[in-house]
Amino acid sequence: MTTIDNGVNVQALLDAREVLKGAPEAAQFTWRASAKWENGVHSTTRIQNFFGLGQEHSHKSEAVFTADHPEVFAAEDNGITPIEYLLVGLASCLTAGVASVAQNRGIQLRSVESTVEGNHDIRGILGADSDVRNGFNDIKVTFTIDADASKEDIEALVAQSQKRSAVFDALTNPTSVTVEVA
Repeated sequence: MTTIDNGVNVQALLDAREVLKGAPEAAQFTWRASAKWENGVHSTTRIQNFFGLGQEHSHKSEAVFTADHPEVFAAEDNGITPIEYLLVGLASCLTAGVASVAQNRGIQLRSVESTVEGNHDIRGILGADSDVRNGFNDIKVTFTIDADASKEDIEALVAQSQKRSAVFDALTNPTSVTVEVA
């Protein structure tokens, strides 16, 4: 029998799932990001700590993200736009999900690539047309997957990844967002 290794410790995930079934309070996580305005529309966001499993945790290292707008928006293009970070999150989440599901189903992956495109009418954010929404009109995700599996099995991997994706869920279902001034 061939050992499948996509680099995902599925047993640890399955064990965690069983433990959390009996301790739902431990499954409550709070993810945090702190942004600081730099200049113009340029900002820097840092991520280090989060809460979960009943206590505070830190990532191995602080992650730093720079956001700006391109020169065509009369900005300095010091980083990707904030809305592009949504595409990064979606691509990363769905791709990780494919690897996890493949490992759990005994499918060896050779390569997984995803392309995510979001169509965006910017008249909304510019205030040029109040009937145009500020966010994406639609998003398309295309996977190219090379694996020891049939086309149907690969399609099922992607479908299960989509079903379990936190980012897909956050983008496709209403999420309560509260904005306050301290």
